[in-house]
Amino acid sequence: MAELETEVEESLFEAPPMGEQERMVEAILFASAEPVTVAELNARMPHGAEAQVALENLQKRYDGRGVELRRVGDAWAMRTAADLGFLMQKETVEVRKLSRAAIETLAIVAYHQPVTRAEIEEIRGVSVSRGTVDQLIEMEWIRFGRRRMTPGRPVTYVVTQTFLDHFGLESARDLPGLKELRAAGLLDSRPPPGSLGLGDEDEADQDEDQDELFKED
Repeated sequence: MAELETEVEESLFEAPPMGEQERMVEAILFASAEPVTVAELNARMPHGAEAQVALENLQKRYDGRGVELRRVGDAWAMRTAADLGFLMQKETVEVRKLSRAAIETLAIVAYHQPVTRAEIEEIRGVSVSRGTVDQLIEMEWIRFGRRRMTPGRPVTYVVTQTFLDHFGLESARDLPGLKELRAAGLLDSRPPPGSLGLGDEDEADQDEDQDELFKED
């Protein structure tokens, strides 16, 4: 009798076949407007499901297709294949552009995160207005990080998953080097020594095998 009860209990929590799990993950990703984490997928799927395995299987299945499964930070999303991006391009009028101060602040946060306002000002050599930081937060490109365990407990800033998704990055480690930034007109051709905290050797390393990031869509 005890063995029968055990078998019934196990059957109640038996995970769906992996093929069905892949269908579930696929449906959730297509229906979601934002990238979805593995934890969120597991929370929606039946008990015992393995979202991570289903994601890996789907990523292989979509490899080379018009739509690909990509990792964005700690989440996953369906995206148009990079080489077919031109099909989605649309001529629009840009009504809001970042100021030079906002671009420099964003770049410093991206390369130095987590970074405090005082550290941003030290690197830029000028004060950072509240409006500049507020604009980047409003655009959801930077967010508040952990407070530093130093006098005053200053808040830090880090880039967001929205920032990574917008520029097609898996993590901040995929940011371009200084040459790409200069080519895009986002930095002076001869930046001051130590600009963005990258020396010549660091610049050479980052320039290798990296695509241009800050490029107008």
